[in-house]
Amino acid sequence: MAYLQDCTYGKNNVRFLKVKRDPINPKIHQVMEASVRVMLTGAFDVSYTKADNSVIIPTDTIKNTILVEAKQTDVFPIERFAAHLVKHFFGKYSWIAGITVHIEQAKWSKYSVDGKLQPHSFVKNGDEVRVCELVSKKNGDFVLTGGVQGLTVLKSSGSMFHGYNVCDYTTLKPVNERILSTDVDCKYKFDSAKIGSVDNIFTLADSGLFDKVFQSALKITLDRFALENSASVQATMYNMGTDIVNANPYVYNVSYALPNKHYILFDFSWKGLKNENEMFYPSPHPNGLIKCTVGREPVAKL
Repeated sequence: MAYLQDCTYGKNNVRFLKVKRDPINPKIHQVMEASVRVMLTGAFDVSYTKADNSVIIPTDTIKNTILVEAKQTDVFPIERFAAHLVKHFFGKYSWIAGITVHIEQAKWSKYSVDGKLQPHSFVKNGDEVRVCELVSKKNGDFVLTGGVQGLTVLKSSGSMFHGYNVCDYTTLKPVNERILSTDVDCKYKFDSAKIGSVDNIFTLADSGLFDKVFQSALKITLDRFALENSASVQATMYNMGTDIVNANPYVYNVSYALPNKHYILFDFSWKGLKNENEMFYPSPHPNGLIKCTVGREPVAKL
């Protein structure tokens, strides 16, 4: 006999842009463009097995809830808004047992004209997004993660790759100088025990903790990428994760997923020309994909 093992549902790609005005000078703005996903678990089994829709909170209602709550509450930083949505849904619908809120925030930055930073004009920074996800259960257990995705970086020097295993299938030649490029996917998990509860997320948001951790992770990623003479993607991403954990006491672990976007040196030998790391073509072929998680070592008990 078949039975329902698991179920979840919700609303994805709920997008908004909110303008936040400085209370002292209303002409100075911040903007948040966000995409929100809310997924619910709980006593929804009968909607699947008995065609009983009485327990279903329509996904259109979930969409409306996200937009109305975004209007009525502070959405900066996104960790605060995720916590707000969790508390709202738990408080309104008693049969919800678990909620996952995933938020992606596009990067809009102010720019200068004639040496003066514009108060309400912005430029979008490519596909880079700040992300957070809050997974919460009704019993109070929760996991909060943050990070950055879609940040494309490239350096034309300071990367090598040699000393790897060679077998009869190996055609790759060792190099002491190569282009290194990747799309950064960095996620850091907060220590739930140190945060304490979903309610404490609001207090930590007010203190600036989540913005500070995000800026720290972003700076460490970019600094390590630029300054380290990379022996491999593996070695560099481990060093990035180690630096983030060491610099941020509330971070429990850091995960990276870095595709190695290959740029291949053109062969001009047929023309009698040397190519001294000047001309490359972006490879359309499969790329490497390297992942790792760097955790904080538990404190030994005396």
